[in-house]
Amino acid sequence: MLARKWSSFLLLSILFAWVGLQPCSQAAAQGDIQVRITQVDNSQFPRVTVYVSVTNAAGEPVGVDPATIQIFENGEAVAPVDMRGGGELLGGESIPVTTMLVMDISGSMEKNDKIGAAKEAARSYVNAIRSGDQVGIISYDTHVYTVQPVTSDIPTLVTAIDGLQTGSDTAMYNALMEAEMALENVTDRKAIIVLTDGMDNQSIYNAEDVVNGIGESGLSISAIGFGDINAAGQEGLDEEGLKFLAEMSGGQYAFATDAQTLNTLYHQYGQSLQSEYAITYISPATLRDGINRQLTVSLTEVGVLAEEAYNPGGVLPEVSSSSWPLFGGILVVLLVLLVVPLAINRIVQAFSPASSGDRASKRPKGRIKMDRPPMESGKRPRVKLK
Repeated sequence: MLARKWSSFLLLSILFAWVGLQPCSQAAAQGDIQVRITQVDNSQFPRVTVYVSVTNAAGEPVGVDPATIQIFENGEAVAPVDMRGGGELLGGESIPVTTMLVMDISGSMEKNDKIGAAKEAARSYVNAIRSGDQVGIISYDTHVYTVQPVTSDIPTLVTAIDGLQTGSDTAMYNALMEAEMALENVTDRKAIIVLTDGMDNQSIYNAEDVVNGIGESGLSISAIGFGDINAAGQEGLDEEGLKFLAEMSGGQYAFATDAQTLNTLYHQYGQSLQSEYAITYISPATLRDGINRQLTVSLTEVGVLAEEAYNPGGVLPEVSSSSWPLFGGILVVLLVLLVVPLAINRIVQAFSPASSGDRASKRPKGRIKMDRPPMESGKRPRVKLK
């Protein structure tokens, strides 16, 4: 039994060694400059594309010389093979952006015409998209509704927004999971902007599920709380959950108490997305080995940096051709460690006194058998012992 437990422990230890931690985004700021890693696309690994946002303290985009952006993977500087971005606002190249607007239409959105303010902010957002950008719209109350799949057709998007009507309770996390699935096959920069005015009380998912649902191509989730952060009960905002979503996915969180502030936040989020930089490099560790890679983005001009971890994946981790002999040797050792203790246990049991006693106790005991049934002649039946 002890040998069997030891073998299981060894196998589990090796399996856990392959498991990486969940990616976590961390922004850094110095003075008025803030740097964020907003998305890491490793779907074409070892080719990795990192999206970087540079803003001031007010959240407004700041232009930098792309040559001053340096990337390190596990502390090793990597040379970009492609660098784009900055957007038209900063006199740079535009990066296509696909946004999914996830909008709360629960019954509480009727209060103070919050639904009207949300519609106006969403219309303003879609009217500001550029050529090559796309927007989709998902709404939610108790249920989740795909109001408009991603499209670049602005009039179609405006019509979809105008048709939004309020319903009942709130299933925000369900809606976010639906948004992730809708963006799964979209390439380049993609983002979710979710609006909510209350606590989620109908979802089967939670914030951790949403973060874990982000695929290899990555995306960011920015959240806007629309209401009173001091309110209690269902009308209160789950700021902890909303901040968690934003921090873990490279997004932003803010709250608005009126229509003007809400409109400003949508505009600010849109400008920030349109002004990001995309830097592509080849990972120096080219195997999908399931081990986390630590990314660091540094701005040499101002001395600020941002960090994030990503995992290249690999359910069955890849190994190089030169590693196969080592891998085979390790496999043989594992098999020996598993089989030999079991064999020793069998041998010990076979020769131990307790085992002999057990075998003796299992021998068939004597039975009494009637040779034939009694006969009318009066002869007695014979008895045989076996």
